[in-house]
Amino acid sequence: MIKLKKKRIDVYHNQVGFLFKNNKLEKKLEPGTYRMWDFDNNYFCYLIPLTSRHINIINQEVLSKDNIAFRFSLYTIYKITDPEQFMNSFNLQNGVMYMLAEADTRLGGIAQLAIRDKLSSMNSMEINEKRTEISDLKTDAVQEAAARFGLQFEELTLRDITFPKNIQDLFSKQLEAKIRSMADLENARTAVATARALKNASELMKDDDNIKFMNWMETLTKIASKGNHTFMLGDQWVKGNK
Repeated sequence: MIKLKKKRIDVYHNQVGFLFKNNKLEKKLEPGTYRMWDFDNNYFCYLIPLTSRHINIINQEVLSKDNIAFRFSLYTIYKITDPEQFMNSFNLQNGVMYMLAEADTRLGGIAQLAIRDKLSSMNSMEINEKRTEISDLKTDAVQEAAARFGLQFEELTLRDITFPKNIQDLFSKQLEAKIRSMADLENARTAVATARALKNASELMKDDDNIKFMNWMETLTKIASKGNHTFMLGDQWVKGNK
């Protein structure tokens, strides 16, 4: 006696299934377990993952606006947001793994074009100073390009920028000069503030009678100590030393 069994298809919670019969799409399968009679092996199900995937793009070379060659690396996370569009964008013949590999390649190309367009329009000095500001590359144009394949960037980050050694040395020297000029400027500001404080103090003392008297007495004392002088202050005589 021949015991017949139904074909079983499991679609997990982070997947969506597309059931084909005789190479024609029959229906979309939500997460769950499905059983069907398939005597002639006419049914086939493509299981599309909805989990995030990542791509590392490393050691890509580009020229800055001032013709300085440098290398960059990107870190990318994406996911399939429109499974139907994804199915229609790739060749089904080689299976889901082939489609995902092709998606990696296409999104990698989109990401590289985006960063090349952005960095090639900037001078090397500007790139070096603004590398933190330009690290997030998730623009509307990039997302629209990915959406054509049913995909969406969750993260598209400029991870590293590497300039040639001689250019790095120039950047280092410029930074050193910048720090030194800032220190010189701060010292100059301190000197100006000190001079202003002394001037203000002298202005205050100029009209003070007690200060005037003390200065006058100090002057007389200095004159008297250097010669034989006699001064009369009121009814008192002051005679200097020989």
